[in-house]
Amino acid sequence: MDVTYQDYLSSSVIKKISNIALRAKLVVEGFIIGLHKSPYHGFSVEFSEHRPYSFGDEIKYIDWKLLAKTDKLYIKQFEEETNLNCHILFDTSASMQYGSGEIQKFDYAQTLCASLSYMMIKQQDAVGLTTFDTKINISIPPKSRPSHLNILLNTLHHSKVQGETKISNILHSLAESMKKRGLIILISDLFDDQEDVIKGLRHFRYKGHEIIVFHIMDDKEISLDFNESVNFIDLENNDSMKTDPRQIKSAYQKAYSNFCNQYKNECSKNNIDYVPVNTSDSLDKSLIEYLIKRTKVV
Repeated sequence: MDVTYQDYLSSSVIKKISNIALRAKLVVEGFIIGLHKSPYHGFSVEFSEHRPYSFGDEIKYIDWKLLAKTDKLYIKQFEEETNLNCHILFDTSASMQYGSGEIQKFDYAQTLCASLSYMMIKQQDAVGLTTFDTKINISIPPKSRPSHLNILLNTLHHSKVQGETKISNILHSLAESMKKRGLIILISDLFDDQEDVIKGLRHFRYKGHEIIVFHIMDDKEISLDFNESVNFIDLENNDSMKTDPRQIKSAYQKAYSNFCNQYKNECSKNNIDYVPVNTSDSLDKSLIEYLIKRTKVV
C-alpha cells in the first residue's frame, strides 16, 4: 500500500521521529503539497539573502563587502512586508507532560508548533515563538526569512516541560508588549483558572489581534477510562489522590465537558477560534483549522 499524507500525520509516526525539523517537513509537505508559494523578493524592507549579480541589476544593491571577500558580485535581496505577523504561544508547563497513549501532550503540541511555523514561513509569513509556564521562558520575535525557521525549530527541539501554569499573566504581559496587530496562536491544555485565561485572551482581542486557541487533550483526560484504582499525581505540584475512577467517571466526564464547553462558549462570544485537539488523532484537524483561519485574516 502506498504511503499517504495521513500516515505522516498519525501520532504514532510523529512520536518515532526525533528530529523536529523532519517532523515539521513531513507533516506539512505531506499534508498539502504545493500550498506555499515561492517567496517574492523586493528591495524595500528587510535583508534576506544574496543571489549572484545578473546583467541589468541595479549597482546600488551590490554587496561590496562580499565582493572584497569572494571577488564575485552578489546582489542583496530584501523581504517584502509579510502577509501575516504571527505569535505562537506554547505552554510548556509540567501538565503537558501527560500522555496515556503513544504520545504526550507536549510532544504533540511541539510538533504542531513546528508544523505551523514551517507552513507559515514557507508562505512568507512572519512567525514568533514564546514558551511559558508561570513565566516566559523563551521569546523569539516574528520574522519571515527562511533562516528564522531553523531558530524556531531548534528552540522547539530543546524545549522542556517544567513548572506550574499561569496562562493569564503571560497573556496580559504579551498583549501589552506586542505593538503590531497579528495572529495569536495559543497551544495549551488550558489547565488554569478559566475566567482569568478568558480575560487574558480578551486583552488580545481588545488590542485588535486575531486568536486561535488549540486546546490539547489526552484521551484519558477526556474519558477517565481506567479499569482499576489509580493514584493520580498532579504533575505540576506533586499532590496526589487515590481513587477508583469507575465510581466517579460519570461526574468527571460531565465536569470535564463543562470545562471544555465553557472555553468554547467564551471564545465564541469573543470571536476567538477554539480548536479542541485530541492527541490520539492526526494533525489534520489542527492544520485545517489554521488554514481556515488564515484565509480570514490575510
